This record gives sequence, structure tokens and C-alpha cells, in this order.
Amino acid sequence: MKGLKPEDIKVILATDCGSTTTKAILIEYHDGEYRLIVRGEAPTTVEAPFEDVTMGVLNAIGEVEELSGRKILDENDKIMSPAKDVDGKKIGTDIYVSTSSAGGGLQMMVAGVVRKMTAESAERAALGAGAIVMDAIASNDKRLPHQQIERIRHLRPDMILLSGGIDGGTTTHVVELAELISAADPKPRLGSGYQLPVIYAGNVDAREAIKDTLEKKTSLDIVENLRPVLERENLHPAREKIHDLFMEHVMAQAPGYRRLMEWTDAPIMPTPGAVGIIIKRVADEMNIEAVGVDIGGATTDVFSVFRPESNPDGEFNRTVSANLGMSYSVSNVFAEATLPNVMRWVPFDMDERDLRNRVKNKMIRPTTIPQSLEELVFEQAIAKEALRLAFIQHKNFATELKGIQQQRTIADAFDQSSAGATIVNMMTLDILIGSGGVLSHAPRRQQSALMLIDAFQPEGITRLAVDSIFMMPQLGVLSEVHSKAATEVFNKDCLIHLGTNVAPAGTGVKEGKEMMEYSITLPDGKVEEGTIRYGQMKLIKLGFGSDGLPLEAGAVLKPGRNLDLGKGPGDTVETKLSGGVVGIILDGRGRPFDLPTDAKTRVARLKEWMLELDIYPRERLENL
Repeated sequence: MKGLKPEDIKVILATDCGSTTTKAILIEYHDGEYRLIVRGEAPTTVEAPFEDVTMGVLNAIGEVEELSGRKILDENDKIMSPAKDVDGKKIGTDIYVSTSSAGGGLQMMVAGVVRKMTAESAERAALGAGAIVMDAIASNDKRLPHQQIERIRHLRPDMILLSGGIDGGTTTHVVELAELISAADPKPRLGSGYQLPVIYAGNVDAREAIKDTLEKKTSLDIVENLRPVLERENLHPAREKIHDLFMEHVMAQAPGYRRLMEWTDAPIMPTPGAVGIIIKRVADEMNIEAVGVDIGGATTDVFSVFRPESNPDGEFNRTVSANLGMSYSVSNVFAEATLPNVMRWVPFDMDERDLRNRVKNKMIRPTTIPQSLEELVFEQAIAKEALRLAFIQHKNFATELKGIQQQRTIADAFDQSSAGATIVNMMTLDILIGSGGVLSHAPRRQQSALMLIDAFQPEGITRLAVDSIFMMPQLGVLSEVHSKAATEVFNKDCLIHLGTNVAPAGTGVKEGKEMMEYSITLPDGKVEEGTIRYGQMKLIKLGFGSDGLPLEAGAVLKPGRNLDLGKGPGDTVETKLSGGVVGIILDGRGRPFDLPTDAKTRVARLKEWMLELDIYPRERLENL
């Protein structure tokens, strides 16, 4: 970082090179804190006719210059550093960092001996490093060797992560996997003049055999075992090596990246990996549990940090649902969710043929946005299903380690079918953060809040927030070099605090049941109190203080019999509830809640909730 100490860094420039858009943000230190100053964007230029990613970066920085009045580029389009004032003019920046998912991001294959054990650990390592996992090959995945070889050849990943066996265990099966990779002789997706990177993170006793098998045909790197013993994962060395190889091989082959790498003061990071880093860092610094979701046009990423008893320091997980998106893969959402599940969120009747035409139009014209209230309601209904399905996949993946407390012979491991229990606990979740166009750019913030609540069904007391302008990637890579700046901007400029959702959970709920008694004392001394019955929702407005931070209200909440708000069935909770753009949402629909099956009752309930939360304009909603 040019020899600067963190306290000397006052001006920060950060970019994110996305698949379609390159975003640049300028952060400056003012009045004792780091704040976002301006944001610029420009089309990404990694493909023909430009084939130079730096052109899009320079265009985005040019917009930042224009909006901020700070001269950042010299006459040769070089970033000037360090920042200084010359004759009253602001010039340069102290550090420059960047992330990238241009050119399809980081695409990997993983391989492991047992699908539900070492292969899944390899998948966790790759996903946590920001990769899209194209496929997971395992000795027991029921595919024949020639099918696995053909799959490796066909996919052409950027790199392969190979794992298998605990240290000191049998080596036969992991060596067989290496032989499959050698037989496939895979070629990398980008660049024809170099060998495909392969990372071996398995049984130490197999290292020599792996070298003999792969060293001549691939660019082989060996790191510590992902599962040195069944009871413990060791993902960090593999993730670090993935980052290094991403820079050294993948980014180096993409048009213009060598030049960009020379500009940056920290290694370029895969965009999803950077988002995961900022969510993990904030959760750790605040000692909270967090779930973040980024719903894009083609994929939906879910990130989580939970603190199960087995790991109170926090366990980070990331999943990529590559077929669940709002434009390019919207048809997949429709097919996987099914028509009735999408339509259950729509408070009016729509013709099925018209619905299917709308979905196809969105797929072939991915940049279009809804032009009518009906289109908006329908798009947000699809988003709820995409988020719900992505979260189901995440919960199935974010589990305790498989294979523990079971017989430890390989023969027994191959027969294991039981999955570990998920560590996702919605009752202990502190904050739910949404990102992506459909959430960040919803016409009303109440719509974002309801999409998150309906899709994730948070239990107990959960804060809700959205990323204002999708700057989490830049803040993630920045947090590696300047944690204070990244955290302050994340909390004050990145997060839009929506408010708090309060939802009693438990069994035996039915129509008319008393879900919760509440008494909420607002900052001005006014007291809101009453009873929420099954099926009801209530919004209590609570905004921001003069310092720009959410106001807090004191609350006494008594759940109904057999219902829980975090202290146990029927136990009263005394706490403080945070406000936000939306406020406090009291949700008496039960957990899990099921919408009425009768169409007339369902539509009436949907409209009732939407009117109470002010989701859509009242007069328009009533006339639908």
C-alpha cells in the first residue's frame, strides 16, 4: 500500500468489474469517519470489440471524477497516488482496490472420495473463495469413469480442487480420482498456452502418487488436507491457494487484467468471495449471526454466519444457486417453483398463457423492468420463490460435518446416506441482508422487506436490511487492507436499515389463536400495545434519529402458549427493537406459515397484509 499506514489513508477508490457493469466508488475520511462520496458506473469491456477490462474501469472512474470534482487520472490514464490538495484542487487517491466477476467469474470443479464428506468439504472451500462450482466428482456419485472423464473435458473449468481421505487413511480412491483427471487431460477455459491449475488438498500419504499422476499434465499445487480428521475441516489453506491461482492464472488470461493488476494495491478478488468476506467480518466484529443474499439475473448467492455450539467462533457458508435468477434463468425459477407456488403470492387472477409469455419475455429481454403494477407484483412473486428455493439449497448445504460419530472405515463411509443437521437457525438469526436489483431497487422499501420475510420466514426478532447500491464487493476487498473504512461505510452508507421483524414461532397455531401480546414504547414516549392474532400483521413506524442511525423502541413481547420469540415457549421477551425505513413489523402468520388454500380467502389475506404494510398504492391495490 505504497508504505502508507492505515491511519494515513484518507481517500480510497474501489471498483467491481461485473459481467455487464463496472462500478466505482470513492470513499473519503471526513469528520472522524469514512463515508461514501460518489459512485460511478460504465459498461464492462472484457468482450469484443474492446477486449480490455481497463477501458470500462477508466470510464467508471471518469464518472467518479466528474461527480466528485477530484482529479484521479493523469493525462496518460494512470491513477495518481497518494491523494493531495494542489492549489485548492483535490488530486489522486491513497489506495485503489478491485473485485471482478467479468468473463463469467471463477468457475471450478471439485473432486472428493465421498460425495457427502470430502467432496462437500471441497465444495465449501471453493464456494467460500468466490467460485461457481460447475460440478462435484466423487468416487460414489454413481457415474461411470468414462462419464466422469467426459464431464471434466466438457466443462473446461478454470481450476480443479481435488480432496479425499483423512491423513493416514487409505490412498487408493483419491489416487483413482487423480487418474480420472489425468485421463481427461482437461484444458482451461481461458488461455491455451498454459496448463490447468489443480489444487490437491487430501490425504498427505497420497501426495507422491498424486504428483506422479498429475504433475506432467497439469499445474499442480499441494496444500494442507481439507479434512485431516473426520471431526474437523481445514478450508483456509485451500481457499488462499484458490485466490492466488485466480490472480496468477485466470485473471492473467482475461483481456486487460494484467494492466489492472498493476494498478491495484491489493490482489483482485472474485466478486462473490469479497461479498462473503464483508458479511463474515461484520458478523464477527459485532458478534452476531447474519444471512445475506444476492439475487442476480442468472444466479442467487446466499451467505451465512451462524455460531453453533460446536463452533462459537462462527461458521461461514456460501452457496450459489446457478439456475435461480431474475432474468437469464427466470424460466428455471418458474419451472422449479411451479406455477401454483408463484401465483400464491399474487393477489389477483392472471391468465396462465399471459404469465408464461411474461416469463419468456423477461428471459430474452433481461434488462427490462416492470411497466405496470401487475407486472411488478408478478416479478416480486417470482423473486420470493427464487429466494425461497435458494435458501432451501443453502440450508441443506450449511450443515454439521458428515461422517462424524460413525464407523470410520472407507467401506462404511461409502454407505453413509444420512446428512448432517443444518446449522441454520432462524430463531437465533440477528440480521437478514438483501442485495440485487429486485431487492435493492424495489420502488418501495416495504416491498423489499416483505420479499425477505415471505421467502426466508425469519423467526423471533430479526433485523432487516438491503444493500443500497451493491457496494458489498468493493467493501469486502477493502476490508482486507483497511477494516475500519470498510466497516464504517458498510454500516452507514451500504446498509439501508429497513427495520425489525417480530414473528412468534411454534406449533398448534390456528385461526383466532392469540400469537403475541405487545407493548412497545417509542422514543417520544408514545406506547403502542395490543394483541396480534393468527394471520394478522401490523406495522409500527419507527425511523431514524438526527445522527442518521435507526431509532430504538423498548418492547415487552409475550408470545402465546407454545409459541417462542427466542427465550422459550410462552416466555416474555423484554428487548429493544430497531427502526428503519419501514419500521417494526409484527408478523402473526406463524412459522412456518402456510397461505390459505381457498383462492378467495388467500387473495383477501394478501391484500390485507399489503395494505397494512403499505406495500403498494392503496387505491391501485384495492382495484386489482
